[in-house]
Order: sequence, then C-alpha cells, then structure tokens
Amino acid sequence: MSEHRGGAGVRTLTDSLRWARLGTSALDEIVSGTGIFGVTDWDADCALPGWTHRHLGAHLAANADALGNLVRWAATGEATPMYSSPEQRNADIALGSQRPVADIVGWFTASSAALFEAMAALTPDQWQSPVVTAQGRTVPATDIPWMRAREVCIHAVDMGTGFTFADLPDDFLRALIDDVVAKRGAQESRPGITLSAGEQSWTLGDGAVDVKAFLPDLAAYLTGRTELAQAPTLGAWL
Repeated sequence: MSEHRGGAGVRTLTDSLRWARLGTSALDEIVSGTGIFGVTDWDADCALPGWTHRHLGAHLAANADALGNLVRWAATGEATPMYSSPEQRNADIALGSQRPVADIVGWFTASSAALFEAMAALTPDQWQSPVVTAQGRTVPATDIPWMRAREVCIHAVDMGTGFTFADLPDDFLRALIDDVVAKRGAQESRPGITLSAGEQSWTLGDGAVDVKAFLPDLAAYLTGRTELAQAPTLGAWL
C-alpha cells in the first residue's frame, strides 16, 4: 500500500498541459544550444547510460509523435498504438540519432508543436476516451499531457547540461512523486520508506526507513536519477 500526505492535491488536465509546455520550452533552449543549458556537443554522452545527446533528442521527438498516435486514438476511436513494438521504438531512436543535428532539433520542434495542436483540438468527451500506453496500461486521454510532461521535464534534466530537478516547479515535483510512489507501491518487491520534504510525506510499504530530503532530491531519487545516503537503492521506475 502507498499513500500520500501533504496536500499536493489532484493533478488536473490544465496542470499537465502547463507542465508539458514548460518542459518543452526548457528543452527548446537546450536542444537549440541557446541559454546557459544549451547542448554544445551532440555526440557527448547524456545522463542516461549508453545514450548520447543525439539519442535523447531523437527519443524526445519520437515520443511526441507516439503520443500523437494516442491523441488520434482518442479523437477517432481507432486503435493507434504509440509504437508498433518495443523493438521498432528502439530502432527508430537509433536511426534518428544518426540524423544531422539540425534535423533532430527540427524534428523535436515540429513533433512537439504537432502534439500540442492535436491535443488542443480534442473535445471534452474525447479527452475521456480510453487509450493504451506503451506499458500496456489503459488510461483516459487526459493522461497524455501528463505523460509528455514527465518526458520533457525529466529528460531536460537527463540532457546533463546543468538543468536539474531544482529548476522544475514544486507542484510538478509533487505530482511526479505522487505518480512514482503510486507505481512503486504497486510493485510486489519494494522497500519500506517514509519520504519527507518539509511538511509533506509519502509512504512506501511499511515506511520503516525515514528519508528526509529536499523535494527535488526526492524526485531525483524516486525516478532513479540519484541515490540518497540514508535511503535504500531502488529498482527501475519505468
């Protein structure tokens, strides 16, 4: 069982769309090489093992296209999976990473814009349509902008150019922690942890181990981006 205490509230569609735009805006600057967090060497490794900035840029662009498939599913009722298969997803990222940098940047910009345009056209009823994620979960279409928000915000950090979880808004971090705790709480094998950031707390399992940290550090820990000295090692999140 997992629970959250601390008054983070219910994540709304408006929240998710706002966070998706915020993360996309941050990545626009990162991938275009502008601002203090801009990518300067696309062939260098990002923070994800085995991936360069090219791989991550291609993944982010392809993810917008894939989520666009789910928007189409919600709009038409015709089943349109995110990817034809995990193998095809990986192959598309590998192939996309070999494209010229300008093409990767243009792909990210165009696919992100197309996704927002498609989401803006959904009616209230279509937003409630069931779609199936790449992990096989059936969710309402209102989860699509949240899925994109996670991708762009977390991968802005994974670019490894200096943008961190501390650069993300607290309300997004609380929603992210809620989400990760719920998913980890559903796993059969999980550590018992009570996680606290100020007056807010989350519990996994029996909550036997107390872990206190700042909100960005808890988010980084729960998503497997860092370890905390007093906390048990966690397995993969997604």
